[in-house]
Amino acid sequence: MIPIQLTLKNFLSYCDATVDFRGLHTACISGSNGAGKSSLLEAMTWAVWGESRAAAEDDVINTGAKEVRVDFVFGVNQQVYKVIRTRQRGGSGGLELQIETQNGFKAITGKGIRVTQDLILQHVKLDYDTFINSAYLRQGRADEFMLKRPSERKEILAELLKLNQYDELEDRAKERSRNCKVRGEEIEKSLDAMQNQLQQRDAIAQQRVDLETELNQLQQTQQFDQIQLQSLQVVQHQRQNWEEQLGFVRQQFSHLNQDCDRLKQEKLNLQTQLSELEQILTQESEIKAGYSQYQKLHTQEEELSAKFQKYTQAQQLRQQQQQKLNQQIHARERQLQQAQAQLEALQQQERDVQQTLGKLPEVEAALEQLATARARLINLDELQMRVTPILQQRQQLQSQLDRAHASLAARLEQLVNTESKLKQSSQRQPQLQQAVLAVATQIQELEKTRVYLQRVQEKGQERRHFIERLQAQQREYERLLGELEQKLQMLRTPDAVCPLCERPLDEHHWNRVIKKTETEYHDTEGQLWVFREQMAVSDREIQVLRQEYRDISQKLTPYDTLREQRGQLAAQLESSGDAEEQLQQLAREKEHLEQALYLGDYAPQQQAELRQLDEHLQQLSYSEQDHALARNEVERWRWAEIKQGQIKDAKKRQAQLAARKPELIAQIAELEVQIQKEATDSQLAVEIATLESQITEIGYDTSQHQNIRVAVRNNQGWQLKYQQLQGAQQQHPQLIKRSHDLQTSLAERISQQKELHNQIQAIISQLQQTANPIAQIQALEQQIFSRRRQLDEYLAQLGRLEQQAHQLDTLQIQYAQNLQELQENKKKHRIYQELSQAFGKNGIQALMIENVLPQLEAETNKLLARLSANQLHVQFITQKHGRNGKATKKNTKLIDTLDILIADARGTRAYETYSGGEAFRINFAIRLALAKLLAQRAGAALQLLIVDEGFGTQDNEGCDRLIAAINAIAPDFACILTVTHMPHLKEAFQARIEVNKTQQGSQVRLAV
Repeated sequence: MIPIQLTLKNFLSYCDATVDFRGLHTACISGSNGAGKSSLLEAMTWAVWGESRAAAEDDVINTGAKEVRVDFVFGVNQQVYKVIRTRQRGGSGGLELQIETQNGFKAITGKGIRVTQDLILQHVKLDYDTFINSAYLRQGRADEFMLKRPSERKEILAELLKLNQYDELEDRAKERSRNCKVRGEEIEKSLDAMQNQLQQRDAIAQQRVDLETELNQLQQTQQFDQIQLQSLQVVQHQRQNWEEQLGFVRQQFSHLNQDCDRLKQEKLNLQTQLSELEQILTQESEIKAGYSQYQKLHTQEEELSAKFQKYTQAQQLRQQQQQKLNQQIHARERQLQQAQAQLEALQQQERDVQQTLGKLPEVEAALEQLATARARLINLDELQMRVTPILQQRQQLQSQLDRAHASLAARLEQLVNTESKLKQSSQRQPQLQQAVLAVATQIQELEKTRVYLQRVQEKGQERRHFIERLQAQQREYERLLGELEQKLQMLRTPDAVCPLCERPLDEHHWNRVIKKTETEYHDTEGQLWVFREQMAVSDREIQVLRQEYRDISQKLTPYDTLREQRGQLAAQLESSGDAEEQLQQLAREKEHLEQALYLGDYAPQQQAELRQLDEHLQQLSYSEQDHALARNEVERWRWAEIKQGQIKDAKKRQAQLAARKPELIAQIAELEVQIQKEATDSQLAVEIATLESQITEIGYDTSQHQNIRVAVRNNQGWQLKYQQLQGAQQQHPQLIKRSHDLQTSLAERISQQKELHNQIQAIISQLQQTANPIAQIQALEQQIFSRRRQLDEYLAQLGRLEQQAHQLDTLQIQYAQNLQELQENKKKHRIYQELSQAFGKNGIQALMIENVLPQLEAETNKLLARLSANQLHVQFITQKHGRNGKATKKNTKLIDTLDILIADARGTRAYETYSGGEAFRINFAIRLALAKLLAQRAGAALQLLIVDEGFGTQDNEGCDRLIAAINAIAPDFACILTVTHMPHLKEAFQARIEVNKTQQGSQVRLAV
């Protein structure tokens, strides 16, 4: 992927910026910390993959903006693409992919963001993770790979190659293997339980036969008792019928007694009612006179109620009309108040206008001052337009001179530091020789200690293997002990059978089997105690060995540090030999640079142009301070223009107010006349007067109406007495007739009582002649019920036995199925074990790393040959013998590692023994080889390289080495971008992308 053009709108710290990468091969992105250098790279990744350092999706939008947009034009495989990605704050986003044709860009966007993103990945052939680990060289990533211990380097390489997917497959295979193992153990336990249950089939069959025989005998006895019970129940049923009939007749007799009593009571009540009615009938004339007086009073009350209704309606209508009239008057009064308020406000505005017009002379004098200041400012603006290009040209020349001076000063400072280091290295040579001898002596002593440590470790492993064998034998004896205990429990049950042949045992053979089994049980238990004692002794020995191992390991802690120190001292000792010759060359170059800086003998053309520009500026005599004062003078008198506009508006407003004032005065007078007319001459006032005359004509008297109402309530009792009189006249003949009927019914009930009494005596005589078999029936029912419960128990037992037999048949089928499942489960267990080993670190992952390392080694050596002039060569070692790296008879086991050996003109050494420039070139070569390897595995060519190595953490020599390394590998890439915030280092690059932070956001400028 080669960047061509990047356009940002409201992305992070950028409001609106465009960067054109055309023609840039090796460029530097420079700027101060926080200016937005990394945001340019983030914009590329966000446009292509939608990924950035932002935690939330809306965080990429510039503060204060509502949307963000990034247009990124790039080339891949001789084809140019444009990606446009947008997003609304708090909403959704958009993604568009275009391809360049002869007629411009043509959209090839898919349906939806996800489909379009897949199309981008198909064309770019890189995902986000691969890009940031290949094209984007971040600070410290390769150093982390190189500085890790050899045993940890494989983990970092596996992470870069994305082999963690095999770790997930390994975990899944292990999980399924564990599940198969657990399932197999469950099946084995289930098979043992099924085997124990299936041994009970013959006993269950014999129980069924015995139980069926007893069941048949009980059923026959039960049938005989049922027949005897039925005959007794017939006799009992006949006796119950006589008893029920006796109870029914007695109930009828009781009802007749109740009817006679009721008729007698009703006859007494009827005589009482007749006496009361006869008393009311004697008062007939008095009641009629009182009722006639009540009717007259009631008629008078109805007439007064009609007048009251008319009077009330007239009063309500008068109140309604009065409310309407009051509302109209109030509306006119509100209009009058509004008009008066408007007139008062108008008068206040007239006073304000007069105050504004009084400032006219002062404003006219200020306008004259403003015109003079503007004329001077126009002259200075024209002079500034002539001076500005000259100042810009002078600034560019001064910047070029500063860069040249900074470059010479940086080189001089570098030479001084190098000279100081070489002098120190030359002076330290005798000390280094003594230090090398001392470190070698210490390492020799520690290596002897390591040999003893290895022997301790071997002895500990031997003890652990012995304990494992003891544990296996212990588990076997515990299993055997459990079987013997189970066998003893089976033999102690009644009717025990032989555990081997399953035949019944007589007493003699039973005693022999019991004794033999108990002897085996005690022997096994004794042997088990021996194993446990041996394990306890071995555990104590291992504890002693572990403590000794920890003590020796503590003594060996400085071993690796001493080896690394010995390598560094040897390298320093070898490099100190060439120090004198390098010091002479540095002295000559240093003298030349100091003379050039002292005399200013550099960039002569730029210095001549700068002097000519200074002379021209002096002739123009332009002063930025005078220009600023002129601007301030114009701003100081600009208030006069504002006041002039206010005076014009005041004059217009004065005319409007003068026209409006008479209208308001006339409106107020008119409203006052209308209010007076509404109160006396309006239609509502006339209607109210008419209603008042109608109320007078009705002539309703409230006190008279109240007296009539009291008289009606006092005479209302005659109406009730009149109604009672009418009722008595109707009921009296009926009650006399009802009295004769009650006498007849009472005589009939007495005759029926006599008949029922005779029937009761006859039924009692019949019951005394019939026997009562209830005691015999209860005894038989108790026997039948008890026998039925026993039959139910036998039937339940028979059902359980049949169910057990059916379950055992089903269990036999399930046993065969579980046995087959156990075989399949064991097969799956073996398969998943093999898969977990294949997916593990020592399986496919190790094989892929072994296949990748030769390619990585070849690419690294190719780059390193260019960076070191064929002086360095890298070799990756993935296996070694034992702990000391040597193969012996006792130690032939290979250990996985990832050692890095470097060959130079003086031999082959470990990477840890290198330092300085050689180590940096090795780091950079391996880092770049990893980047190319990752891009190649993704199916893409590595055409873009972004180096963010953190120049601020390097010294001058380290910065020069990095710049030299970038220039050396530049032909391999279409575009190389470096990021730095150090101003003096950007001069080393011909093309620069300078980033500055302003109040309007980050700004980008391309300097070539």
